[in-house]
Amino acid sequence: MAIPPNPVLRAAVRWLERLPSTSTARCRALFTNHADFSDVTPTQYEAAYSWLSENGLLEDTHSSIAVSERVFRTAIASSGAAWLPDADVLVRAPDELPEDALRAAEALNVPASQAYEQVSAVWGKVDMAARARIGNAGELALIKLITEATEARVEHVAAYSDGFGYDIAVHAQQHPLHIEAKSTVRRGRRTFFLSRHEYETMCRDQAWQLVTVQLSQDLDAVAVSSVAAEWINAQVPQDRGAFGRWEACRLDVPPEALIPGIPRLGPLLGSEAATVLMPGVQNC
Repeated sequence: MAIPPNPVLRAAVRWLERLPSTSTARCRALFTNHADFSDVTPTQYEAAYSWLSENGLLEDTHSSIAVSERVFRTAIASSGAAWLPDADVLVRAPDELPEDALRAAEALNVPASQAYEQVSAVWGKVDMAARARIGNAGELALIKLITEATEARVEHVAAYSDGFGYDIAVHAQQHPLHIEAKSTVRRGRRTFFLSRHEYETMCRDQAWQLVTVQLSQDLDAVAVSSVAAEWINAQVPQDRGAFGRWEACRLDVPPEALIPGIPRLGPLLGSEAATVLMPGVQNC
């Protein structure tokens, strides 16, 4: 659903401003009959009411958040805008706000700086939900691939604890492997977050391996790559004082840092192993 037209956004604000103190029927009569509200048609008022209902804004009309901010944030979050999943890269300052977001901000009298903050907040929630869904799908897809390709016991440790510092354990006496899986559906962009705990596990656990999983839109694994610990170690921040400590960092992994397949899994792979797992096979 695209961001509603300006009259519908203005109508949504008027509904939320008046509903806390009067009934829906009285608001409807006011909007329909009073000249001060005639710049918006009855049809647009009804469209705004339906939009507010569909997005849950009528469930708490006494919110302490400013009405215009609530309407703007919901308009962005529910828009399905193609730019929103990549807003962290595409929108890095108020003057980089997309045209549809600027239009909504102007219609609602939301300053560009405030609109930028709202877009960043919406992106954070959208990205967190997407990361959880895609991350779990990538882990399950990788477990399926490894289970079908080896005789080793494969355990999804992240399913019951995030305290291991990795997601998947491949139990093999001679070649154990502890995989931290990072998944994406975005082609050409492998941006992941590494926690301090995951990094410190990498430093002390020789079996630890970061593996990237490229998923299709249907969440099938289409490419698998490994990232060397040496490369990761060269990218992470450093604590610069006794009273500061980084807890997570973002890694933008370039193509040249990706090692096709999972080379450390090589000794365990059977002849029927999926191509995407094979060391040295170029993945997309």
